[in-house]
Amino acid sequence: MIYVDKLRKEFKKTIKDPGLKGSIKSIFKPKTIKVIAVKDISFEVAEGEILGFIGPNGAGKSTVIKMLTGILTPTSGSCTINGKNPTENRRNYVREIGVVFGQRTQLWWDLPLRETYSVLKEIYEVPDDSYKKRMAFLNEVLDLDSFISSPVRTLSLGQRMRADIAASLLHSPKVLFLDEPTIGLDVVVKDNIRRAIEYINNQEKTTVILTTHDLEDIELLANRIVMIDKGTNVFDGSISELKTKYGQFRELYFETDSPNPVNILNYENHFNFKPDELNIKAEGKTVKLSFNSSIVPVSDMLSYTLGKINVSDISVKDADIEVIIRRMYKHGENL
Repeated sequence: MIYVDKLRKEFKKTIKDPGLKGSIKSIFKPKTIKVIAVKDISFEVAEGEILGFIGPNGAGKSTVIKMLTGILTPTSGSCTINGKNPTENRRNYVREIGVVFGQRTQLWWDLPLRETYSVLKEIYEVPDDSYKKRMAFLNEVLDLDSFISSPVRTLSLGQRMRADIAASLLHSPKVLFLDEPTIGLDVVVKDNIRRAIEYINNQEKTTVILTTHDLEDIELLANRIVMIDKGTNVFDGSISELKTKYGQFRELYFETDSPNPVNILNYENHFNFKPDELNIKAEGKTVKLSFNSSIVPVSDMLSYTLGKINVSDISVKDADIEVIIRRMYKHGENL
């Protein structure tokens, strides 16, 4: 479905010397340097797959998405989506993709939402019968009925995001690009958005590329992760592969009446954990720690803890993917 081969994007950046003289010089004899935003990135996405596309700020994610959607033209390399080049024959290409940017909207601010969809229907030349069926489906999945007659400017952030997703799906695209679809939303709305994306993917086999800083989105939705940093690929695989490669982090929770449990346990010195291999927090009687179980097995952590302090309740679970990603970002030179 999506094939990206050695995609590269370079920009020219003007360098200005300080002061008035530098400003005048930059007008008549501008000095430029070449900035490489994306360096020969390659990956494939199968039809019906949900791909998590992640990386730290400035990694080049947005530049890649803009090339895949045809907003930017690559300096070199190629990308094809459903057999089409995004920058060629744009009219036909945009009929096959939907795009949602969490910080921007494609909706008309002062129009009632229903009229916005009517305008989009004409733009995408959706037949009347198909439009009625499509709106019924989107109403069911995204629960639009309660605000579909309201002007877009009156919608809450959660309502607007659902409305934007519906707008991007109105013409039944084969590929959906989602850039931060849950940014700024509360927990309940996030959950509704995630369930809607998952349902649409399951029902219609829509291919989804999901860019987000909310790693719970990735863990709950994505089948696979492509991570980039400084414009290059640093990881391509499943979440389980990521955990295997970069550390099997686990989380240990326990309740204790012992005073100063963190000082008593002193895990760092006893097990010789490196600073990024262990994170411990104590709030009242509750202690939470995440640790790399490939360094110290869970059984050893439990035996040591229970031998040092009184514990009334204890549980162990897999750590969130965020723990591993944060560690990778922090030590980018080792990626």
